[in-house]
Amino acid sequence: MHGIAVALLSEDRDRLTVLQQRVDAATGARLVFTHAVFPSGPTDPVLRQIQDLRAEVVLVDVDPQRPQRAISAIELLQNSTNDLGIFAVGPMDHPPTIVAAMRAGACEYLERTGDPASLLEAFGRFASLRTRKINSAGRARVLTFLNAKGGAGATTLAVNTALALQQEHGSTVLVDFATLGHAALHLNVRPIFGLGDALQNLHRMDSGLLNGFMTVCRRDLHLLAGMTQVSPLAPTTSELARLFDVLVSHYRYVVVDCSSRLDEVSRLVCDLSHKIMLLAQTEVVALWSTNRLYAWLDQSGSHGKVGLIINRHKKISGFSDEDVKKATNAEVLWKIPNSYHPVATGIDRGEPIIFQDNELSRSIRGLATLLAKSDAEDTGSTVPEGSGQRSKATARLLISPLRAGQ
Repeated sequence: MHGIAVALLSEDRDRLTVLQQRVDAATGARLVFTHAVFPSGPTDPVLRQIQDLRAEVVLVDVDPQRPQRAISAIELLQNSTNDLGIFAVGPMDHPPTIVAAMRAGACEYLERTGDPASLLEAFGRFASLRTRKINSAGRARVLTFLNAKGGAGATTLAVNTALALQQEHGSTVLVDFATLGHAALHLNVRPIFGLGDALQNLHRMDSGLLNGFMTVCRRDLHLLAGMTQVSPLAPTTSELARLFDVLVSHYRYVVVDCSSRLDEVSRLVCDLSHKIMLLAQTEVVALWSTNRLYAWLDQSGSHGKVGLIINRHKKISGFSDEDVKKATNAEVLWKIPNSYHPVATGIDRGEPIIFQDNELSRSIRGLATLLAKSDAEDTGSTVPEGSGQRSKATARLLISPLRAGQ
């Protein structure tokens, strides 16, 4: 825990020194930025610097001789940045200034000559409020689909499970993290923006901008489309945490298609997920790969979230779920019946199989119901298909750039 990231703004360099001493004396806070000029407009680079440095609180010094300049800066910060706590530090003997600062967007007003204790108390209130805000964001689960070997069906299952969740369980977004994004082809849409645009604009992300990057598909499923060209995608841990913080505050389910991506990005996504669906078939190569991937996920502590999904399932005499577990170390979570030709035809036509009424679509809806009724804390118990049992868990995602290791 590195403490709350703090930025300081004042038009007086001596005042910056005083404020810096107060921040340094307050435990649980760290100074990341200081500037001796207030930002002048929405395009001022100071605003970009504050968010690029992941400041969580900005202290704005209010000069009693010209308070309006600080009030204008507070209003600009409020309108141009996201998830930022603004503390006004000014005279306590002028109520109109206090009222103006709070109306402009300050969440705290502190005595200009106060001691570190008052600042520490304000940081405590801010941290408590932020926690309550995240907790009240509602149910949010991140569900990631990953192939044990190429062509195992992660994208197909991610697309159709997302559609089933959207139709029957709540607002859902499908995020395509594949090296080359195929989800748009499955859904027969042509995205204008996507994941790359969202990652480049995290510093100014709000609900309006997020919606602008989404592609609305059938049944109102939202798609954050993947990359259409082979290009490096290397977001930091804090950037991924920020992206998922935004997503889980706007949707009930975040379905991630990692397809066959096996790199640090997919590992980080798995770390941020509540459940990881690892897709394989009952063939030697797939089971061998599953065993290695399970060990790879175990290195970051994510193996407990893994549920093995046997895709294109066909009964093999003398080969049970227990045999699968011995070969892979992973519990079988669900089995998807073999319907290769209808699925392939549906992909070619951009018609997801979930819109049909057959054994395969019913199986996928059953998986979606299982995932929707699970809580965020996995018990690790397996639920065979058709058993009627459901695992219990919480349904909240509590991540932040601090928790993700910023």
